Amino acid sequence: MLIVGRIGKPHGIRGEVTVEVRTDEPDVRFAPGSVLRTEPGATPPTAQPNRVLRTEPGATPPTSVAGPGVPFRVPAELVIESARWHQGRLLVAFEGVLDRDVAEALRGTLVGVESSEIAAPEDPEEFNDHQLVGLSVVTPSGERLGEVARIDHAPSSDLLVLRRPEGRTALIPFVKAIVPEVDLAGGRVVVDPPGGLLDL
Repeated sequence: MLIVGRIGKPHGIRGEVTVEVRTDEPDVRFAPGSVLRTEPGATPPTAQPNRVLRTEPGATPPTSVAGPGVPFRVPAELVIESARWHQGRLLVAFEGVLDRDVAEALRGTLVGVESSEIAAPEDPEEFNDHQLVGLSVVTPSGERLGEVARIDHAPSSDLLVLRRPEGRTALIPFVKAIVPEVDLAGGRVVVDPPGGLLDL
């Protein structure tokens, strides 16, 4: 699954949520009517013990049901009802999410699309996130630096999130001067980091 966003806090009282965008095509991925899959097993950390979010078998949208001691269950799919930009943030309303409590239940959930549904870019210098995630990251001399954990889409440039062997992460601007080669067939990304970049 290609992650395209992470659901954030509710906005207002009618079920809208903020979304931390993780795609460079938000207007396509969050278009009304689009179906987004939720990451398997995702359970928001802020779930309240007296409500449950569920879908009936074969049914969308999700329904909110009260029940003491029943944890939230995030539905397998969410359908976008509307999406709009507000002060630089994407606000999304999902079908069936009609109030702030249900919106809060979705907080922290990762949403995405199947990688097989995304066409490969025509430009050889352009890549889909899922093509890069998991690739080994090496220096021009072949020293292994780690692997690509995810892609962050920042306003100034896309960032490779590098998972270092010791467990910490580093951010690498995805620009030709720093990332001179992407070898999909070889399963690697060549990175020529300026001094100190990996220590930030």
